[in-house]
Amino acid sequence: MPEIVAYVFVPLLYAAALTVYLVVAPALVALRALALVMELLRGHIRLLTGVLYRRTPEFRTLPPYRPQDEEVKAYRNYFFGPGARDLRQLGTLDRRSYVRTVGDSFRNVTSRQFLAPARSRAVTVPYGVTLHVGLGLGAGLAVPPLVLLLGLHALVLALLMGGARVAAGSLRAVDRALLYRRRLPTGMICPHCYERVPYPAYDCPRPTCRRRHADIRPGTYGILRRRCECEQRMPTLLMLMSREARLQAYCTHTNCGKPMNADAGHMPEVVLPLIGGQAAGKTRLMAAMLLSLENAAQNGGPAIRPADAESDAGYQVLREVLRMRGHTRGTQKDLPRAHSFVLGTGRSERLVHLFDTAGERFVDRDETDALRYARAARTFVFVLDPMAVADFWTRLEPSPGPLVDRTLASTVDPEEVFGRSVLAVAAMGAPVDASRLAVAVSKTDLLAEHGLVPDRLDDSDAARAWVRDKLGLHSLVQAMDLHFHEVRFFCTAAVADEDGQVDAGVSGFVDWCLRG
Repeated sequence: MPEIVAYVFVPLLYAAALTVYLVVAPALVALRALALVMELLRGHIRLLTGVLYRRTPEFRTLPPYRPQDEEVKAYRNYFFGPGARDLRQLGTLDRRSYVRTVGDSFRNVTSRQFLAPARSRAVTVPYGVTLHVGLGLGAGLAVPPLVLLLGLHALVLALLMGGARVAAGSLRAVDRALLYRRRLPTGMICPHCYERVPYPAYDCPRPTCRRRHADIRPGTYGILRRRCECEQRMPTLLMLMSREARLQAYCTHTNCGKPMNADAGHMPEVVLPLIGGQAAGKTRLMAAMLLSLENAAQNGGPAIRPADAESDAGYQVLREVLRMRGHTRGTQKDLPRAHSFVLGTGRSERLVHLFDTAGERFVDRDETDALRYARAARTFVFVLDPMAVADFWTRLEPSPGPLVDRTLASTVDPEEVFGRSVLAVAAMGAPVDASRLAVAVSKTDLLAEHGLVPDRLDDSDAARAWVRDKLGLHSLVQAMDLHFHEVRFFCTAAVADEDGQVDAGVSGFVDWCLRG
């Protein structure tokens, strides 16, 4: 009887139980498969959170983008490298998590149901087989949603990366359009090397940092703001810089790198070169021009302010010398730095650069080639010292000889200065034939005391006739008319009275030079 029970009834009961179990086994398979899928999806979410938010070492498989490793010492914008890096990291971590989770699940079932079961293997083996089938099904079913999630991540990232590039390009285009509107299509003028700077470099505004950023425009290192290695944020566009928060600009040319005006790029620029021989009166005339603009501003005219500390310091010295009727020191032969000032307010602001170059450079062919700033000028000032003309001493009546001190005269013939200067400027590519020329007849205050000036000091035609007929400069006047689109003559006296008011002729001269 025991044998019948053991070998007949027990197997029959086991077979019956197994048959019943096979009815519910598919549900167990489905549940185990679902559990594995959910476990893998939860692992993906955990990894996504770790990669994008927590960023701790266990979620890092690739080296990060560090500012110290970049050519520009700044943090990259997320959509210009770090985003694609995070996607690669997430894919790597997902693959590792998938292999580890599925493998651990299979090993756990094998160990608990086959190798070291807590109950009879007659019970655990079918259950273990069921779990294995469920795990295999779950491992297969988890792949599509994981791939789909990674694909969606990649698609969203690609759209955002594309959008970031479109936004950066659009902002660059707007910035470029503003530069065109400000008549700066090829960039700003460096007051030191005279080259056009398409876009200046800027120092980090944090006083303890001062890392220099070569190109802060929207792109790899920021769309609206750039984050320096020191964590300081800085605007990426000129239009985002308020007057109080304008960054110090620097020339980007290799042989220069000197500071530019802080207002560079924020307004139209005007270049006004003063051309003339040594001791022709260029420096005093420039001082009188600045003082005239300052007087006009006090009387309700356009506001004027120095564009930088160096220009301000130089002007203060020149103004005091002019008011004391002293003699200005001769311009150094080194390449001049522009005297820059901002004229006007609001939308009428203009950044004006006055260039006062040593007269020796205008008679030496090798030296005139360095005057590259003339390429950006559309109005030129030619300072003509009548006392530098030989006919001044022989043809005028009364004779100037006993009346005027010859030591105050320029030692260079104006025709020689003009001829070489025009040739040099034209060779540099300046559109001379489309430019204007203001001829400033200098030192008329000395000549007026002895009646050696034109009958009408405020009339261009009278001044032109006096230069042409009385000084005998027919060829010079003809050459001026030939080379320039418009020529105007002015009688100027670079002097100021005790109240700091300059000669009226200087005011009209300045208005014409800065017109338009």
